[in-house]
Amino acid sequence: MASRRPDSFDGLGYRGRDDPLYGASYPLRSAGGPAELHHHWVTTPPDIPGSRNLHHGERTPQHDEPLGEPGGPGAAAGGDAPQPGVPPAEQLNRFAGFGIGLVSLFTENVLAHPCIVFRRQCQVNYHARCYHLTPFSAVTVMYSITKAQGLKSLWKGMGSTFIVHGVTLGAEGIISEVTPLPRELPHRWTWKQLAGHLLLKGLTAVVALPFYCASLIETVQSDIVRDDSASGLLDCVREGVTRLFGVGAPHSRRLLPLTCLLLPAALHAILRYSIAASIQRVVLWLHQRSRKQRADANNPLDAYFPELAAAWAGSLVADIALFPLETALHRLGLQGTRTIIDATDGVVAVGNGGSPLVLPVNTQYDGFSDCLHSIRRKEGVAGFYRGFGALAAQYALHGALLAAARTLLRLLLLEGRAG
Repeated sequence: MASRRPDSFDGLGYRGRDDPLYGASYPLRSAGGPAELHHHWVTTPPDIPGSRNLHHGERTPQHDEPLGEPGGPGAAAGGDAPQPGVPPAEQLNRFAGFGIGLVSLFTENVLAHPCIVFRRQCQVNYHARCYHLTPFSAVTVMYSITKAQGLKSLWKGMGSTFIVHGVTLGAEGIISEVTPLPRELPHRWTWKQLAGHLLLKGLTAVVALPFYCASLIETVQSDIVRDDSASGLLDCVREGVTRLFGVGAPHSRRLLPLTCLLLPAALHAILRYSIAASIQRVVLWLHQRSRKQRADANNPLDAYFPELAAAWAGSLVADIALFPLETALHRLGLQGTRTIIDATDGVVAVGNGGSPLVLPVNTQYDGFSDCLHSIRRKEGVAGFYRGFGALAAQYALHGALLAAARTLLRLLLLEGRAG
């Protein structure tokens, strides 16, 4: 059967017969013998550096070889195959980026979780005499709680935090698909696009609010009163649904409806995202500016580490700036839920076998503004920063592990190059 494919089809693009490049690279196919037709049925596409689509007798030029000079630098290096036992530079770079990203993700979501638990307990414990404004006092009480209740006491509620992250990502994706609100901002954005993007962040926080309140209860509730046999991984989902529709176990009359928490939750999410993104852009800009003046501008770690460091700095500044707002939001979300927390003063009950004391959370705020005024009037400005030492310990641990991972991977890259 005669082929309907044009004679000038080269497998990648279409070149006319009048194109001088056509006859130079690919010989014309005649309608002669079947062997010749079979040989030129599919022609080979032009050579791509780094690929195996090579013509007979050719090899891939090096990246630093000038175009059109097959005998440029590296031609007499003695073969294309890398030396055995030495991984390519690209593979090492990808390994470095994956390693640093994995360390950052593991530290942020697993290792730093005890600091998040203790910080939230301090924020809602208005009875405590010690505000734990420094990491030293916070670490001391965290150690005493762990010693009395076990290691799992400070990792409680970690599964529910993952569920909240999943609900947030899912809600953001669904809302961005059914509405014109942009999920990502382009490089050159308009004020309308920015307003829609921030509105999307606020709506996502509103959707995840019931599950965030359920996760808050799981993270601050004491293990002494927790029934492990009746608790499950999906308790956060069940409690969030019951909080949303007002069904299930009855709560106290002091329980605030979710409508009173919508504005603080959306405001906190929008402000935190805005501050963190702004600081991240500034840090990356400063890094790129200083990178041009350094001699090691081609460091492969600069392709991965600056973004993680900028994200770390942005989250740190945002959490510090919005710490008072987060304190008020956590107290309002926990009010009326009959939650019992650990005593954050480090007091030990002698008559109870040496276990830490537990305290109920019995706040009576009428709303967001009343909560702010009540904290300022009864506890002072420092009352908004209860548990700030746990936040400092959290980001100090995160930053130290990031720096250690960067140093270790730099040494591995140097060894790989030297080998």
